[in-house]
Amino acid sequence: MNTKIIICSLLLMVAGVTTSFAQTKPQDFTGAKATLKNYKALYILNSGDEKKMTGTLRNMKNALDDPRLKGKLELELIVFGDGVAVYDKNGIFEKTLKELQARGVLLAQCENTLRERHIDKSTLFDFISFVPSGNGEIIIREQQGWAVVHP
Repeated sequence: MNTKIIICSLLLMVAGVTTSFAQTKPQDFTGAKATLKNYKALYILNSGDEKKMTGTLRNMKNALDDPRLKGKLELELIVFGDGVAVYDKNGIFEKTLKELQARGVLLAQCENTLRERHIDKSTLFDFISFVPSGNGEIIIREQQGWAVVHP
């Protein structure tokens, strides 16, 4: 008798779950509404993997192109550790970085990384900015209300 009650209860639960899913129409969901006047996001890049660097820069471009955020978005890219490769003058990212900067993106490099790895600033693009520490930048920006994105 207890087995029948359990089976009936399970069937009723499944029927209820199925019904609740059927009532949700995915086509009605259009994403979050950008109701604030401005948004700020700090993107973190600490990987020297070319795919990771390319993906991070593409994600930033996609955020800037989101119609909900047009004219409302301030972005910064903080680079430290192996991510320093994205700013290397001998690298492949100059054009993409300049395009992002032209759209208002702040491009920052951690000075700790340069000091610890004995990297001279002259080997990096001359259009980037420097901060004392990448982690300090993350901490400060997060406390200032910036979204922290680590793709």
